Amino acid sequence: MESVDWGTEWLSSLIWIALVWVATVIGFAIVATLIVRLLTWGRQFWRLAGPWMDPRTGDDGWRPVLFVLGLLALVVLQVRLTILYTYQTNDLYTALQNLDAGAFWRSVGIFAVIAALSVLEALVTYYVGQRFLIRLWESLNHRLLGDWLGDRVYHRSRFSDTQVDNPDQRIQEDISSFARTSYSLSIGPAGAVQALVTLPSFTIILWHLSGPFTILGLEIPRAMTFIAFLYVIVATVFAFRIGKPLIRLNFLDEGLGAHYRYALIRVRDNAENIAFYRGESVERRTLDRRFGAVIANYRRIVVRTLKFNGFNLVITQISQVFPIILQAPRFFAQQISLGDVQQTAQAFGQVHDSLSFFRNAYDTFAGYRAVLDRLTGLLDADAEARALPTLDATDRSEGLAVRDLTVRTPDGALLVEELDLTLGESDTLLITGRSGFGKTTLLRSLADLWPYAEGSIERPGGPRSMFLSQQPYLPLGTVRAALAYPRPPEEVPDDEAGRVLREVALGHLVDRLDEEEVWWRTLSPGEQQRLGFARLVLTRPDVVFLDEATAALDEGLEHDLYSFVRRELPDLVLVSVGHRSSLETFHSRRLVLQGEGRWALESIGG
Repeated sequence: MESVDWGTEWLSSLIWIALVWVATVIGFAIVATLIVRLLTWGRQFWRLAGPWMDPRTGDDGWRPVLFVLGLLALVVLQVRLTILYTYQTNDLYTALQNLDAGAFWRSVGIFAVIAALSVLEALVTYYVGQRFLIRLWESLNHRLLGDWLGDRVYHRSRFSDTQVDNPDQRIQEDISSFARTSYSLSIGPAGAVQALVTLPSFTIILWHLSGPFTILGLEIPRAMTFIAFLYVIVATVFAFRIGKPLIRLNFLDEGLGAHYRYALIRVRDNAENIAFYRGESVERRTLDRRFGAVIANYRRIVVRTLKFNGFNLVITQISQVFPIILQAPRFFAQQISLGDVQQTAQAFGQVHDSLSFFRNAYDTFAGYRAVLDRLTGLLDADAEARALPTLDATDRSEGLAVRDLTVRTPDGALLVEELDLTLGESDTLLITGRSGFGKTTLLRSLADLWPYAEGSIERPGGPRSMFLSQQPYLPLGTVRAALAYPRPPEEVPDDEAGRVLREVALGHLVDRLDEEEVWWRTLSPGEQQRLGFARLVLTRPDVVFLDEATAALDEGLEHDLYSFVRRELPDLVLVSVGHRSSLETFHSRRLVLQGEGRWALESIGG
């Protein structure tokens, strides 16, 4: 009877238990870390995509849910086809080993069927996935654009404590990146869902193909399965440590790139002023400095990515030959076939890739985290801007009434204190005062654009109240679009547009009504101001506020434009901000801002 070395058996059992315990602890630590991060990312994802995907709130009803279910079914089908492919590969190599030509050609035929189904599944998955991605992209763009433009958040956000850089870039670029990456990381090909479905399926195959393996005299049963899990767990720990800085670096990369792009746009938009000052060298230094920051950060990304990808490539390359080395002794002992070795390698590779999903996709997750932070940061900033105080503004059938209006600077200094003012039909008011006393800020308050104001305002709502700044806004598009703004261009007929343009000394634009051009760069400041008066006459509001709207014109043209407005709109309530005494001709009262909140209301010429 063979004696048993109880000391060796006891030591082997302790070592085996210790290895399993250590692997379990490390595995649970990694899983816990992943769960915490995924929950954080999941909350951010649902905050962005949830309003569309929830059938109770989304415009598409149950369609997003059906998209997801369809894609999940396609993932399961793809994994099933991959499993069949591994078994067929086993049969193919076993037939070659046995020199069985009939079995070989049968395997080739079955392989052709599986390959055809795989191609069809891949095409269907691509089409359905892209449909899902496009709808998510459209929905999120519609929602965030509406959130940014709604309640004048795009303007009010300038006064928030939380300032976000480049909201335009976040809406245009980050939404696209969010939609694409959300799909690819979750239910897309080689995404997290496929990894979760693949792992148990191929673990079972690997378990059946695994045999015992002896390390330092210790026999490990079903070693291939345990080694695959332990191998990936240890590699993932090191990969996370190496790749962690990529999250911050990718966030900085987007922000620094946006700053550089904004500086380039500023140069383009102010080309004439820069050329007048001969400021090319200064602008070049500014652009070089911002571009240098982009490159410096990108170099750090390259170095960190080199380390991360180098580590991952080494781990992946080792995994290619590792299962074959482990199965080689059993193959040489004729315990398994060549097909079993090949299937083992494929199953090990699938288990390895599934377990390595987060490790291999860590750099993608780093960029994705930056996108999530930027988009949710935009929503937070929008909410903060929307919560800023507003005046008690109500619609009024005609005229303007201001009650107890107090206007302050952001630091609390008084500009206007308890202003009471009433203007009826055809009344006119000229606001004057020294620079810095708050004339323009008062107009912003009357338009409910200044959050540091208290009191109540009654004026006609919508387009019946119009504000015309010193540099009128000209939208992208045609002269007709500029004349109609903010109405649709088709509401301005040719004859009316031509008549008004001639009245404001812009007759040379009559034949260019529907010509596409960047008009705010093509027209001079004086021409833009005259175009603003043409828009005023075509819009026919009840109340208009003019903020030095003729500052770029000579007094003769100014007189002609005001006369034209009074002739066309005799009942218009006219409020002007200006310094020229020539404006007094067209106003019956004057509001003088005297500083420190003081003001005086007086008649002109009386």
